[in-house]
Amino acid sequence: MVDTGAAPSAESLARAQSLTTSLVEDAYRELANAHVIVLESGTTTIRAAPPFSAVPTPFLVRSGASAWYAPCAWDSFGIPAALKHGALIEARCAWSGDPLPCGVEHGASYGDGFIHLLVPAAHFWDDIVYT
Repeated sequence: MVDTGAAPSAESLARAQSLTTSLVEDAYRELANAHVIVLESGTTTIRAAPPFSAVPTPFLVRSGASAWYAPCAWDSFGIPAALKHGALIEARCAWSGDPLPCGVEHGASYGDGFIHLLVPAAHFWDDIVYT
């Protein structure tokens, strides 16, 4: 996902690693059950491998010539941490739609916004896409 912004399909990963698709699909389901990745409902298609999202979201993270979507505001700061690079985060206030300039520079976050979590952490995975 770092190189392309896309998550590998079970078929493409199986082909690349000389494995059966069913073996990779089983591994994807195990990773999802362990809350390591998020699958599209009822499929083995990866929706997110936090802090990266395989689908467009309101949180676009830019570093150099590359850009990635994050599943949520929290994960948007996880991308520069994972890559060990500064980044500009393009986000908007969920209430007003106003831009919230923020990001990470020299290992420190900047910006005037804050992240309001409506769901208690103990319940994030009850419905992680909503969370």
